[in-house]
Amino acid sequence: MRHARAYAVAGIAALVAGAVAFAQSSVEPLPDNPPVETMPLDANAVAALSEARPGDPQAGATLAGACAACHGLDGNAEADPSLYPRIAGNSERYIAHQLALFKSGERVDPVMQPFAQPLSAQDMRDLGAHYAAQASGAGIADDSVVADGPYEGMKFYEVGQQLFRAGDASRGLPACMACHGPAGQGNPGPAYPHVAGQQAWYTARRLEFYRTGTTTEQDPALFNVMADVARSLTDEEIQALASYLQGLHVRPDARTLAAIQSAAANGPAPAPAPAPAPAADEADTEGEDAAQPAQDS
Repeated sequence: MRHARAYAVAGIAALVAGAVAFAQSSVEPLPDNPPVETMPLDANAVAALSEARPGDPQAGATLAGACAACHGLDGNAEADPSLYPRIAGNSERYIAHQLALFKSGERVDPVMQPFAQPLSAQDMRDLGAHYAAQASGAGIADDSVVADGPYEGMKFYEVGQQLFRAGDASRGLPACMACHGPAGQGNPGPAYPHVAGQQAWYTARRLEFYRTGTTTEQDPALFNVMADVARSLTDEEIQALASYLQGLHVRPDARTLAAIQSAAANGPAPAPAPAPAPAADEADTEGEDAAQPAQDS
């Protein structure tokens, strides 16, 4: 993965150009070969968010072309899921806050920082509003059976499901859904992220990061919440949680479900089964009846 990131850093300009071409049909195109500006870190980037207006998703869509090559135009990172996380469905506040952390240098990432540095606080909120309006996709959870250990006999994703839904009272672990919601859609108030459908490798990497208990964020309150949760997780539990979340998605709402059922009901009718052949004596009788002329009543 480190090698992949090194290649990504070397090809930032090419990624941006590719993003423009990819987004031309749906998003207002950026100028040809826009430069990726390298600017000094801005220690006030996070504080500046409070001075910006609520995000405009249409304005955010015009900025999203530079994000599309990595994260996908709708934020679902389908182009190369081994490198980039899904960001669709996250709240405006969460997206803007993460971009500000990259711009301030509090969150270090050699790929993201050059893209975040030129953005204003308003740009960040606009991008956040755009991605908040996108529906998150999902992957597939691992249903292989655990062969040994404390979770022997359980399907691998069920280990994560158990922790997500119920936590572990014996270790003081709260249920993940207490903050992220039963469907993993997050909470826009305290900026808890949308985690349902996230790439398993990314969730695992973030949980491992939280487990270290160290951060460069100036306000580590949210980090500390996750650090307390992740501290006692084993490697197996982290991977199982990541797998469960990768497959977690919301059921269709009533309107969508009704449309699916209607489409199924109005599909082509199955061919009728052939009628059983009549018995020999019945066939003779039917033939005699058919030969008789109709009688007036």
